Amino acid sequence: MECKSTNCGNNITYLLDLLKENEVPFNSIIISQDATMQYRMEAGLRKYVSSNIRIINYTVYSAKVIVDNFSLAYEKEIRGMWDINRYISLLMGEIPRLSDDENGYGPNGKDFIAHVDIPSEVRKAFDELCNNYSGLIRKANPLYALSK
Repeated sequence: MECKSTNCGNNITYLLDLLKENEVPFNSIIISQDATMQYRMEAGLRKYVSSNIRIINYTVYSAKVIVDNFSLAYEKEIRGMWDINRYISLLMGEIPRLSDDENGYGPNGKDFIAHVDIPSEVRKAFDELCNNYSGLIRKANPLYALSK
């Protein structure tokens, strides 16, 4: 619905502004984003809306990454999908962003999103992936910082 944003945070804030400006009441909302950023999009929305609002996540694809000839690859091709290194970069960038610490986007960090519990098995998998893919952790581009 909104088309001015340059980041997930403003996807949410601009959408909420648009709904308010047009006096659109809602008790539930469907959000759709690239699957790599979907959970963060929900956490951003949860920061700004009542806990009574039902948030429905919809991703338009499901990707499974496998090891093929000692390299990561998609199990099957997804038309129009990121190349595998970009996809891994997007995935690897999410755990630092979802973290609720001084470097993350949670309330104890930049306060862009609601608190997110990262399961220990996810944190462990991320730490293991960092052994080989730490150079692929996507850094936030300051040109697209959240505007309030």
